[in-house]
Amino acid sequence: MFFDQSEMVSGTDSKWKDECGVFGIFMNKPPASTDAARNTFYGLYALQHRGQESAGIAVSDGDSIKLHKGMGLVSDVFKTRHIDELPGHIAIGHVRYSTTGGSAVVNAQPLVFHYLNGMVALTHNGNLTNTLELRKRLATYGSVFQTTTDTEVIANLLARYSQDKMEDALAKCMIDIKGAFALIIMTEDRLVGVRDQMGIRPLCIGNLNGDFILASESAALDTVGAKLVRDVKPGEIIVIDKEGMRSLQVVHSPRQAHCIFEYIYFARPDSTLDGINVNRARRELGKQLARECKIEADIVIAVPDSGTAAALGYSETSGLPFEEGLMKNRYIGRTFIQPTQQMRELGVRLKLNAVPEVVAGKRVVMVDDSIVRGTTSKKIVQMLRNAGAAEVHMVVASPPTKFSCYYGIDTSRQEELIANIMSNEQIKEFIGADSLHYISMEGMFAALKNDADNYCAACFSGKYPAGIEATRINN
Repeated sequence: MFFDQSEMVSGTDSKWKDECGVFGIFMNKPPASTDAARNTFYGLYALQHRGQESAGIAVSDGDSIKLHKGMGLVSDVFKTRHIDELPGHIAIGHVRYSTTGGSAVVNAQPLVFHYLNGMVALTHNGNLTNTLELRKRLATYGSVFQTTTDTEVIANLLARYSQDKMEDALAKCMIDIKGAFALIIMTEDRLVGVRDQMGIRPLCIGNLNGDFILASESAALDTVGAKLVRDVKPGEIIVIDKEGMRSLQVVHSPRQAHCIFEYIYFARPDSTLDGINVNRARRELGKQLARECKIEADIVIAVPDSGTAAALGYSETSGLPFEEGLMKNRYIGRTFIQPTQQMRELGVRLKLNAVPEVVAGKRVVMVDDSIVRGTTSKKIVQMLRNAGAAEVHMVVASPPTKFSCYYGIDTSRQEELIANIMSNEQIKEFIGADSLHYISMEGMFAALKNDADNYCAACFSGKYPAGIEATRINN
């Protein structure tokens, strides 16, 4: 499919859009305590990289559920007074980037609703692939929808099965819904975690002095001083109440399919997902990249921050010294708004700056985690040349991204993915690099030291382990 290169140059940020982050805690505290809300606030701070569009916390005191949510970062939505107004011993929280459903406060999570058995609060990371089918079916049964999110579809399914106890209702939901999901659900007296049958989206369990936590990443556990117990198993329901924690293995899948891009880009490097430390995984990707792509150069630099660990691995294996040739402005987040064409052109320079004293006259190997639309890579290469780099060789710690994600990551449309419409040689010419190298699929799996069938790598291969159906309502 033809795609105008000028459109790529003038487009907005070309990086992957984040998914969502979920956090929940059950504490043995008096109902008047705000410790659950406070720990959830800190947990969401640790997960802020997973979504900067909206944030919310719901808290139960054993009798009712209170909610505060809004648009913006955690620090924008929550002030001290908001936490003080959320007493209770159970809490769940959410940070969001919309993948299904538009950007509006009505779509912010947690969703809180009343059903036959009381009140329920629900948070969701992922994307259902049969949302449209389920909404149509539920609407024929009389369901009314207030939002455009697939999370509300799950809420309506729970309400439909409300004659059953929560665990049984969720088990029925897991049969109905398709795609990728990590759910944290709260009633007045319990906390429940659910992970899709292939484990595409991450979810882990922590222990804080006898209190239990559920979170998207282990880094959130570290932030509140909790210890990682284990990951929620694919197809498993975790129920936490005053009696402790119990597990129900509801669905057994013949394979697992953990999202490989969690290790490449999304997760924090200090997190451990499904037994693999993210920083170590990225270092191994860089080492493998150096074995596959031997380049005569003077230094290795990273596109910070997600390319740094891979660049260190590349340096270690290649023997080329690692230097900080690009400096990042850490006061600009991943969702920096670029309201005018002039600001779009300045965007990369506001985020990154080349260091002439490091790169001038040098043959530079520049390591990044991925190339999506190519616009950012093009501007960075030109920035390095303007700083005096003699050569710029771009190496990428993931294979060419040719296919869209339907499991909770808001990628560009497939026709906008540069590797889908250009050859490697054409991409090299477009970004202005002296050479361009991607890690191979085989090398990527070898670096992660696990069987390829344990991962979802559909963005590279086009093979979707949970299938594809009509996935979008409104984007």
